[in-house]
Parts: sequence; C-alpha cells; structure tokens
Amino acid sequence: MGANVWIDDGGWGTSFRTWAPHADVVYITGDFNDWTTNTHPLVHEGDGIWSLDVPSVWAGTQYQFVMLNEGNTYWRNDPRARSMTSSDGKSVVVNPNQYSWQHEFSMPNWNELVIYELHPGTFGVTDNGIFPGTFDGIDAHLDHISNLGVNAIELMPVGEFPGDQSWGYNPSHIFAIESHYGGPDGLKRLVDACHERGIAVLVDVVYNHLGPNDLAAWQFDGWQENELGGIYFYNDDRAYTPWGDTRPDFGREEVRRWLRDSVFSWFDEYHVDGLRVDGCHWIEWTDVGVNPDGWSWMQWINDELDAAYPGRFISAEDMSDNHWITKSTGEGGAGFDSQWDPHFVHPIREAVEGGSDDWRNMWAVHDAIMFAYNDAPMQRIIFTESHDEVANGRQRVPEAIWPGNADSWYSKKRSTLAAAVLFTSPGVPMLFQGQEFLEDGWFSDEIPLDWERADLYSGISRLYRDLIHLRRNLAGNTRGLTGEHVNVYHVNDWDKVIAWHRWFNGGAGDDVIAIANFKNETWDSYRIGLPSAGTWHCRFNSDWVGYDDSYDDHPTWTVEAQSVPWNDMPFSAEISLGAYTASIFSQSPPCMWDLNDDGIVGVDDLLLIIAHWGTDGGDIDGDGTTDVDDLLSIINAWGNCP
Repeated sequence: MGANVWIDDGGWGTSFRTWAPHADVVYITGDFNDWTTNTHPLVHEGDGIWSLDVPSVWAGTQYQFVMLNEGNTYWRNDPRARSMTSSDGKSVVVNPNQYSWQHEFSMPNWNELVIYELHPGTFGVTDNGIFPGTFDGIDAHLDHISNLGVNAIELMPVGEFPGDQSWGYNPSHIFAIESHYGGPDGLKRLVDACHERGIAVLVDVVYNHLGPNDLAAWQFDGWQENELGGIYFYNDDRAYTPWGDTRPDFGREEVRRWLRDSVFSWFDEYHVDGLRVDGCHWIEWTDVGVNPDGWSWMQWINDELDAAYPGRFISAEDMSDNHWITKSTGEGGAGFDSQWDPHFVHPIREAVEGGSDDWRNMWAVHDAIMFAYNDAPMQRIIFTESHDEVANGRQRVPEAIWPGNADSWYSKKRSTLAAAVLFTSPGVPMLFQGQEFLEDGWFSDEIPLDWERADLYSGISRLYRDLIHLRRNLAGNTRGLTGEHVNVYHVNDWDKVIAWHRWFNGGAGDDVIAIANFKNETWDSYRIGLPSAGTWHCRFNSDWVGYDDSYDDHPTWTVEAQSVPWNDMPFSAEISLGAYTASIFSQSPPCMWDLNDDGIVGVDDLLLIIAHWGTDGGDIDGDGTTDVDDLLSIINAWGNCP
C-alpha cells in the first residue's frame, strides 16, 4: 500500500496503491504528468483497493490521488505517504532503502536503561547560537547526552504535523516524518549517530487520535456519516476525544492494518529501538465506555512486535493505575513492556516542592519507591520531569520549589534530592531535556533549551552524571541498582529521613544502601542499619561541594559495619548526612588483584606474585600459572580496589 519504488529488468518506477471503497474512479497525479487529473487511472483490484504501476517515477516525486465519488472530485494526499512537502502540501515518493546505514546496534538490557526525553524542535542549538529545531540540531548535542551516561533518548512525536512548531501530539500523517525537523533522511542520520554512541532511540507515537487538522485520511474517498471522518475513523460517539473527533476505527481491519503498518515502519525503515505509545487510555476507552477494538489492537501490535523485533522496548502512557497494560497478552493484558508511572512522580515532587519540612510525608515517599506493576518494578518508567509535568500548569522542579529562584540553594538541593531518589528506586528512570542543568520555567515548543546553563551549572550536570553511572553500575560496585529487589527499611517521619536497600542477587558490589534526608538539618552520627559486616564506601554524597560551591560539603566517609542490629538489619553504622542530602553506600566487590585482602593493589601483592612465580599460587588470569601476564595485571590494577 502507498507509494513504493521498484526496479526490474524492464526499468524502474513507482507502484501507487490505496484503499478507497466508496470511490467510483481513482487517478494518480503529480510532477510526472504535470498534475493532470485524468491521464493515470488506477485499476480497481476489488475490496476497495486501487493500484497502478507508473514507470520512470522515482524518489522525490510529488503526487496526490484524485477521486470521483457520486459526481464530486476530491484531491487527497496519501495516508501512507512517507514524506510531505508540508502537512497541507503534497505527498512525496520516498525510497526507504536508499539510506546507507553505518552502525549496527544492540538494545541495552532494560534494567540498565536510562532514558532522556527530548523535544526535537527545542533541544538542538548550533555552536553559533542559531536555533534550528532539527534532527541535526539534536546530533550536535549527542556528546552531552553520551557524557551523562544516558543510553536511550525518547523523541517526542516526529510525525508530520501542521506548521513548524508543535509538541507533536497532533499528527497529520502517521507515516511521514516532520519535514521541518529534517524528514526521513534526517531521522535516519540521527538514529545512526545515536547508535554510533551506544544510545538507543525511542519514539513517542500517537494513535489514540489523529490531527485534527491537515489529515490526509479525513473523509478520504468522500464518504462519511454524521459529518465525521469517513472510512479511517469511527463515525459515531466513539469518534470523540478531548483533542478532536478523530479516533481511528480500531475495529475495521483495513484501519487496524494501516495503524499496524505505521508502527512497524519505525522499526523496518528507521531502525528505532522502541516506542512510547501515547494516551493508551484513549485507545481502550471512548466516551461510551470500554473499547474492545482498541484493546485487541494494542495486544495485536505487541504480539507482532515481540515476534518480529524481540528485545525492543515498547512502553505505554496510560497513567490510570492499570496493571493490565503491562500484563502479558496471554493473561489478557495489553502486552506492553513498561508504562509511565504516576505513583512515583506526584508523591516525590510533593515531598520536595513543599515549603515546610513538616509537610514532607516520608510514608508517601516509601510508597513511591516500593510501588510496582504486577510485582515487576521494571514495568514502570519513573521520572520527576516530563513534557506533561513541566507544562500545562506545572513547572520544572527547581522553579516549583522557589518560583523565580530556580538557582537558589533550596531549589538545587531539593531538586537533586529528588533526582537521587529517582536513580536509586526500582524502575526505568527518565530525565526531561535540561533537567540536568536546572532548566527553569515552563516547557514550550516555542522556547529553545538554554544551553548556556549547561556550563553555568556544570556541577549539577556532574551530579546527574554520577547518579546515572551508579544506576548503570558502570564502576562495578552498585549492581543492586539494576536489580528488582527493594526494601525501604527505615522511615523516620519525624526527622524526615528515609533509607532503602537495593540488590540484584546480594553481596559485596551488589547490595546498595540509599539514605535521603528531606529536612534542612544536618546529622553527624545518624545510625542506620546495614545488611552485612565489613567496610561500606560512600559512592555518592549530594552535599559535595564539587557539585555546587554553595553546598555544605558535610562530611561523609567510609564506615565499618558494627554488630549492632538496627532497623531489622543485623549490622549498623553511624553516618553523616547534610541537609536535604542523599548518600549512597555499597561494599567493594571481590578484587582479584588484591591478593592479601588489604583493599589495595600494591607492593605487597606484587611481592606475592614474585613469590609464587611458576606456580598457581598467584594465578590471576586463570591459566594455571603465575607468570608475566599476572604481573602485568597487577600493575594495570595498581591502587585501590573498586
């Protein structure tokens, strides 16, 4: 279906094929015939399908369909057009195989994902300050994202929409890529550039409603009922949505296939690594109640994607506490891999935005950390800022803490406290563009990201980088943050201190303890329970002066677990906590180079290598003999163990 280029022994051209069951005649017109309306009639195949092969028509050709229905003539763009001159312009033939992909890519494990949501129209700014709002503008700042440690970007919708500025949730053409952003090739270049840096690309897609403006599919072949959308849409009360009367007809096979093929085009043609399906609540529900057509369509696409593209990450935005969204289709669920979680964002924001410490509810924070869909923590995407949470009446967290003073000590301390909770809680963490350098105000599709703040608040960006590295276990000593296990074992609602234990399998290098102080008070000797004996290292202290010179740098240190049971833990230690501060502790994993177990790879270990030369007593690399390879291994690991 649509416009598809072909080459065979007899030449080359384009096959035009469309569905118009109520048309009496269908013509194709375009650059190739000087836009004449009656020289190229399509052949009716039956079942409302019309087609024609036109020789010598190639990529870049502009075209439209012309339809006759009961004496009326309709000029229509192709509902499957891969490119448009503009949302209300002409369809453009595209060769989807013309781009030469440069980089292979494997999707990161879902439990190691860190997502960065961005808006293509406001994210990118060139070095000379020009605001292009294009895919190439995003490419110009990919190194910033990579340096943070982020391994997945999520693009707000990039389907062709009316005009040059939009959030993207009003798609006019569900196969075409927004021309202002750079069109199909621009998106492919961006995906390639991301994959080169080890960054997955997720795309936000909108199928719960379309448009409502500049819709190619609206009353496509001239037929409609109740002045509604015609063959691609419901033509009764099920059509109504808060954004227009344009809900697709999920019960009609041709429409289901049209939407399904759009879903697959992101993977087949653009090599993306996942989707975020917007407004699933409005697919499964209509104004007249539950919509089984929409539910079965979501099940269908998730089953098909799992079969064709295993490992891709398909998430849902439902925000209605519906556990069935992420249950398997075999259980009757919709089959999504994960979903945006309102149970995290609202209580965590409330806990840091309130003006009085007395209002902060540690039990609400406890519930936010512990929540899971279907007892599977990775079935939720957690965040404190998203495009919805920083607009429509809500501002960025630092701005909400102190309006007009987003760079204040209070705004920095409490917004980064929320970030520490985000990256140490089970789930898939997500940032919104500029969050890492205290972007303030409201999100608007007319205001570009202020990249000068990236330099101005480079310490805050470093804080986010350190948290992301810990979340992904890049240093090898916080594996527990990638696990599903969590126990919030200390809740002090009087002093506003909370602590939780994260682990994957447990043990040194795996067990992680996070402590958060939600009060403007410092603690020099706060006793906290620990799960095991030995040395615990502070891996992160959000009060460190290196993050901001206004911070107190309240001391924290390596602590030895004492045999003092506390908080239902067998051991405990007294730690130091700054005001509005989070600290993260873990133990070092076994260190193969530390042969004498003193925590340091040094001279004593080197002497042990020499003493066992030629035997297996100092064998590090597992070849059965202590030799030069083991000696070099010691030298390369010189210093402290992780």
